[in-house]
Amino acid sequence: MKETKRKMAAALRYDHEAGTAPTVIATGYGTMAERIIERAAELHVPIQVNSVLAPLLVGLKLDDEIPLELYKTVAGILAVVLSIDNPKKS
Repeated sequence: MKETKRKMAAALRYDHEAGTAPTVIATGYGTMAERIIERAAELHVPIQVNSVLAPLLVGLKLDDEIPLELYKTVAGILAVVLSIDNPKKS
């Protein structure tokens, strides 16, 4: 019997000018995860798929800052997102 993985999603807010850690603004499973992803797409928010990070973020409470242990991973994702949003001009 094939195991079906339950869809999950988490949304983060990050203000690099504030100098604070990213915070969790939404989490969910199943239908709620789909709504989070759909809303991000509607708002043109970059979506990253990470099956290792997602369960860790979904386990946090809303408005929690990400824990220190996740900084490096989340920073890597933010670097990619910021480079897409602000490509260097030639």
